[in-house]
Amino acid sequence: MEVDVGSAAGKSSYAGQVYYFCSSSCHSKFNAHPEKFIEGENAGSRQTVAPEKNSPKQELHLGAIYTCPMHPEIERDKPGDCPICGMALELKTISAPTTEDNSELIDMTRRFWIGATLTLPVFLLAMSHVLPHAPSWLSDDVSRWIQFVLSTPIVLWAGWPFFKRGWRSVQSRNLNMFTLIAIGVGVAYLYSAIVMLFPDVFPASLAHQGKVGIYFEAAAMITVLVLLGQMLELRARSRTGSAIRSLLNLAPSTARLVLNDEERDVPLGDVKGGDHLRVRPGEKVPVDGSVIEGRTTIDESMLTGEALPVEKGPGDKVIGGTLNNTGSFVMMAERVGRETVLAQIVQMVSEAQRSRAPIQRLADKVSGYFVPAVLLAALATFVVWAWIGPEPRLAHAIVNAVAVLIIACPCALGLATPMSIMVGVGRGAQAGVLIKNAAAIEVLEKVTTLVLDKTGTLTEGKPRVTRIITAGWISEDDLLAAAATAEQQSEHPLASAILAGAKDRNLPLGKLTSFLSTTGGGVTAMAAPGRILVGRPAFLRENGISGLEALEGKAPPLQEEGQTVIFVAVNNRAAGILAVADPIKESTPGALRELHRMGLKVIMLTGDNERTAQAVAKTLGIDQVEAGVAPREKHERVKQLRELSVVAMAGDGINDAPALAAADVGIAMGTGTDVAIESAGITLVKGDLGGIVKAIHLSKAVMRNIRQNLFFAFVYNALGIPIAAGLLYPFFDLLLSPIIAGAAMSLSSVSVIANALRLRTLQL
Repeated sequence: MEVDVGSAAGKSSYAGQVYYFCSSSCHSKFNAHPEKFIEGENAGSRQTVAPEKNSPKQELHLGAIYTCPMHPEIERDKPGDCPICGMALELKTISAPTTEDNSELIDMTRRFWIGATLTLPVFLLAMSHVLPHAPSWLSDDVSRWIQFVLSTPIVLWAGWPFFKRGWRSVQSRNLNMFTLIAIGVGVAYLYSAIVMLFPDVFPASLAHQGKVGIYFEAAAMITVLVLLGQMLELRARSRTGSAIRSLLNLAPSTARLVLNDEERDVPLGDVKGGDHLRVRPGEKVPVDGSVIEGRTTIDESMLTGEALPVEKGPGDKVIGGTLNNTGSFVMMAERVGRETVLAQIVQMVSEAQRSRAPIQRLADKVSGYFVPAVLLAALATFVVWAWIGPEPRLAHAIVNAVAVLIIACPCALGLATPMSIMVGVGRGAQAGVLIKNAAAIEVLEKVTTLVLDKTGTLTEGKPRVTRIITAGWISEDDLLAAAATAEQQSEHPLASAILAGAKDRNLPLGKLTSFLSTTGGGVTAMAAPGRILVGRPAFLRENGISGLEALEGKAPPLQEEGQTVIFVAVNNRAAGILAVADPIKESTPGALRELHRMGLKVIMLTGDNERTAQAVAKTLGIDQVEAGVAPREKHERVKQLRELSVVAMAGDGINDAPALAAADVGIAMGTGTDVAIESAGITLVKGDLGGIVKAIHLSKAVMRNIRQNLFFAFVYNALGIPIAAGLLYPFFDLLLSPIIAGAAMSLSSVSVIANALRLRTLQL
């Protein structure tokens, strides 16, 4: 069945996507197709689901999508097992702090404790021959029958999930770890059961001290040890989502609505855009918006990683989930629900945690051949021991083949990459580094060249007018008022500086009758003062303005101080120049020193003039500067640099979006535009170069962690299989018990997850 998930209320995070439902619990084409398969309750029909507005029940139903951490293409609308690897599915997106489903962990824990309780007497009875002064009945048929009775519920009830998943893997032709576990435990138990029920079918040569050996303790112990491994693994995997849950916990459950001079608490879901909300000291900001009354300081560290509180007053933006420190203020809600920064961060982190890094292709490729190879190795082990092994040959053949099957389970190999990605992406989110996909983490580690924009990246992005120089026939106020009048409809950062300067002086602005912006040149406007041109001197000359030489002579000293000089003409006469400075961010010098220490070459591409760009570069110690670069040229320049090195591009403006997309890794400053953020693989919430340093440290740590996991998994299997097959027996008379193999297999998976969880405490 296929379901078109509607978006009537904009509530579903899966709006507009088509999901393919498979009525079979194990589809043979899961590996071959990238489509998303979901097992639905109404399989067999096509249905369009459009949730009604403000319907939390329907939203919860549509949002409860479960996926496999190792195979994110597998999706279900209810808990279950992955048909490829057999692992328990997890929630794709954690939509509320209380949505964690521990039913699988609870079930495995119950099976483990009951199984362990029954296994202890089985193990003691099997080992009775080594106990001094043991009663004689412990070695006779009574003991063997007790082991049979106790082992049966252990294997067939406690271990039933493994047999079910193993059988499903055979049906779907996706052989996995549960295939090996089911065969290994099943062979040990079935062989022993036949010995007990039909002892006459075995030749006398298999008997030891008059009795054919049984291996109930091996089947029971392996089952319990695998259950223990699954229990510890599920418990550890649940901790990988702690980053998302901590982010979700930032949002308050209620907001204080101000309406008709009355205040009352309302559920957060009832807040709409345009509502006025009161935020008192010590409370969390409920949604994104702007301050309209009052002043305060806001602790934004939970989103930006910045410890110092930020002062806020009328007109300033506030982010939902941040903490109000000192003052009470009234804000206007602007972004609510899934539109808030916090909701978008949760969505981005969730999607990134399920993405696949290129390095995972190696593990996928190996896993594709691994289980069939292990089955062949187990078969070869059985044949060799049955042919040339010591007596009883058949018993030795079965025991060693079972040991090979159990110790070779590829669970650790499959978990190596996705666990590190999940924890690493979550750790980055807590530090204000948002990863869009796992590939960005892998590529960022290899970056050797970092390309930076100037405005908003190296600088604060809030330029202000510092000097006004007139041509003599016009006053400073009139010059500034004329320039501000012309720039009223411009979106350039320098235009906002000119408008802010006029506002600070309380200068009246004329009414525009026409406006024309020329990219890379300037603006032309018609207003009360007449024809006004603002921009570069070449732009003014192209429009018939003369007499600029005297003003141009006054520009170089200002530009050498890192200030941008803007030329103004009024009524076809050169009127003067405005010097605009954009302060360098406090964190920029230290971050650049750290980037150089990492061995990165830093290049600044800017549309500013050569002198201003060189002055900034000299102050900061930037390796290479290219000034006067148009947006299209930035894109081409980044493509050229990629031919020589691995390039990361950081920027925050619309004009940076093409270059961000062209780089190996695009890094968007969170203070920038949505277009820039959408084009980037990494977004920095705070929006400064310190975030790039954190992102690189994170990428190196995550990739190092992945390589450690892969090395451990590969070496573990490379050493474990030959030892289990009996490689050490001719030299040291040593055999690996299936019980030890089961313990080692469980320990390997838990070790990989424990290593990945170390990233949660990574210092960035």
